[in-house]
Amino acid sequence: MSRLERITTRPELCHGQPTIRGMRFPVSLLLELLSSGMSMEEILEDYPDLEREDILAALEFGSLVAGRARTIPLGAA
Repeated sequence: MSRLERITTRPELCHGQPTIRGMRFPVSLLLELLSSGMSMEEILEDYPDLEREDILAALEFGSLVAGRARTIPLGAA
């Protein structure tokens, strides 16, 4: 089941960046918080307007965007 309906874009909101449910929560902020090591529970505690499904929608959106991205140079393993 896709959660992408929770992701919205409006030119007048956050400079047209994808946001959660038309609120001032850019998807990129949620992805940054998760990548910094915050848990879903910590994010939900810090941002009570958000729901678990919003975070999952951000992850789904991020995975779709990453899959469409061109090659990103990374350091050798």
